[in-house]
Amino acid sequence: MKLTNPQAVVYLPGIGSADNLCPVEVQNILAGTTHLGIGAHPDDVEFMMWQGILQCFQSADSHFASVVITNGQGSSRVGTYADYSDGQMITVRLKEQSCAAEVGGYVASVSLGYTSQELRQTAKDRVCADIKEIVRCMRPRVIYTHNLADRHDSHVAALLRTLQALRELGPDYYPQEFYGCEVWRSLDWLTGSDRRICDVGEHPNLMRALMGVYDSQIAGGKSYDAANFGRRQSNATYNDAYHADNASMLELTMDLRPLLADPALSPAEYFAQMHKRFGDDVQERLLSMS
Repeated sequence: MKLTNPQAVVYLPGIGSADNLCPVEVQNILAGTTHLGIGAHPDDVEFMMWQGILQCFQSADSHFASVVITNGQGSSRVGTYADYSDGQMITVRLKEQSCAAEVGGYVASVSLGYTSQELRQTAKDRVCADIKEIVRCMRPRVIYTHNLADRHDSHVAALLRTLQALRELGPDYYPQEFYGCEVWRSLDWLTGSDRRICDVGEHPNLMRALMGVYDSQIAGGKSYDAANFGRRQSNATYNDAYHADNASMLELTMDLRPLLADPALSPAEYFAQMHKRFGDDVQERLLSMS
C-alpha cells in the first residue's frame, strides 16, 4: 500500500509498524478487513463507530480497521498536556490511537497524518488518493464515516473525501453498507429508512476502555467518554415512546448508500431529501393533532 503523505503511519496490532513487514505480508493482513472506519481525528472512530467495532471484536470472520485522516496537532491542551508542542501532541495522539487498535483487536490503524487545513482545503486530492489506495487494499464490505449533518467542518470534509474516493473507484469497490455516524450532531431526527438503529449494549467495558485511552482529550476538559455513553443510553430510552426499552444502548447512523447508488446525486441534494422527509413527518403530526 503506497500512501502519498510521508507522515502516514500504518500500525498493525501485535506487530507494530507495517515497515516491519514486506509489502506482500502487509497487503495480506489488510485484505482481511471487512469493516472500515474513516474518521477525521484521532478518537473519532472510537467515539462514533461502536457498531462496527463490536461486530468484529473477537470474531472469526469479521475484522475492523481504522483510518484517521488528521494528526491531532490542533488538540486543546490543559493540565498534563498544557505545555506540549504540536509535535508532542501528534506523538501522544498516535500512541493513543495505536493503543485503541490493540485493545479493540483491529486489523490495522492507519494514520494519514494530514493537518485539518489540508483535509479541508489544500490537500483534498491527496487525501482522496490515500483513501482510494486503502479501500483498494482492504475492499471492506462495510464503511463508516461522519454524517452529512455534522457541524464540524473537518468531519464533513472527511465524509466528502471518502465519498469522492469511492465514486472514483467505481462500483466494483463499493461497500455493501455505507454509514454516517454521530459526533457533533445527533441523528434522532432522521425518519424511516434514513436512520439505522444498532444495538451497541454489548461489552460496555470494552467501549469504556477504548474511549479511555484518549486521555489527552478527556483530560483536556471534555468528558467525551461520559457523553458518548449518555448519548447511546438516551437513544435507547427515547427510541420508542410506547414500549419498554429493549436495549440498553443504541447507536444511530445515517444511511449513505444512496450516494453510491446514484453518483449524480449530490450530498447537498440527498440531505435536502432527508430533511424534507423529516419536515413532512413533523407537519403531518402537527396537522393531524390540530
